[in-house]
Amino acid sequence: MNRCFPVLFAGVLLSSCFLFSPASRAVDLPPIRNVPALDQPPILAWPRDTKPASADITDPSADTLSDLHGVLQRDSCRKLDLLLSTEGNYYMALHELVQTLLKPGTPGAPGSFLYTTSPPVSLPQSKGNALSLGNLRILCRPSVAVASWPTVKKLQKAGLVEGRPIPVIQGEGEVLLVKKGNPLHIRSIWDLGRPGVRVVTPNPVKEQGAFLAYARTLYQIAKNDPHPPAGWTAKKLFRAIYDSSDPHKWVAGPRIHHRDEPWSVAYGHADVAILFHQLGVATQRAFPGLFDLVPLGGTIEHPRPLPGSVISTSVLVRIRGHWTPKQKKAREALIRAYTSRRFTKILERWGMKRPEGFRERKDTTYDPKA
Repeated sequence: MNRCFPVLFAGVLLSSCFLFSPASRAVDLPPIRNVPALDQPPILAWPRDTKPASADITDPSADTLSDLHGVLQRDSCRKLDLLLSTEGNYYMALHELVQTLLKPGTPGAPGSFLYTTSPPVSLPQSKGNALSLGNLRILCRPSVAVASWPTVKKLQKAGLVEGRPIPVIQGEGEVLLVKKGNPLHIRSIWDLGRPGVRVVTPNPVKEQGAFLAYARTLYQIAKNDPHPPAGWTAKKLFRAIYDSSDPHKWVAGPRIHHRDEPWSVAYGHADVAILFHQLGVATQRAFPGLFDLVPLGGTIEHPRPLPGSVISTSVLVRIRGHWTPKQKKAREALIRAYTSRRFTKILERWGMKRPEGFRERKDTTYDPKA
């Protein structure tokens, strides 16, 4: 595991072999003086959205992205009904939405569409009209983006948003992901400070938003605990995790944390990961023989996030562009699906809910005259 990787600090690209301290002061966190070990274990075989084609080059143990080559040019973008750029914190619910409401062949559904479930890339993707995935380049602007409020505000500031933002999804706090059987008997955030308990987090540079959200959750839950373990404080816990002299205490994945963190726990490079509640639920359901979950308030089935938990909100926006009438209709069909009662039920099955004040739309199908 390599402990050195590029770090953007105060606008300067540095090596993480030097001091790394993310924008923790902006969210009232203690400074972090250490860096995580970069963990890249073999890939878990996650469930696929669709059945493999007759010519299938997928190999979960190899970097097959480099074996898919091509460019979708801008002229081809006008033939694409819908391109959605969304953060991946609810990918399992979006997959179910696409399968039930936007399935190709359904009357009124977009005939051709693409969507990405990744770290927040909608701002550079919309500004540059481009996205790359391995050797595949898609030179198109998304017509819809779903992201956190900070990213949406950046999109608005760049003049890329049409209409009002629509908050569509709210999380239920966080959980701890551990190996099946919980061999180290991890019961609370305080156990993450114990010697020998290795913690995996999102990459603090490439996924700074998720990293800071989870760091704030750990620190704030500890700070709000009226009965901490004897001799422990929130700052002591924070330093035990992030500033340990043990080089294997804190590890981080290379890019996409909702895949990276389970890898590290599954392959024994870490003992515990913190994840948004819905991501923990999705991971445990995908690999029931590998993982257990430790709730941070309430139960897994009925979460009640502890005071200080970061509650995530996903916001939908229309992206400004030169859209064809067909693309505009497809976009509105997607928005109706996102705001439908059926999607509310899908979210609830995956441990999420609607934001306060959200108004459902009764219609769940696409009206070509709309």
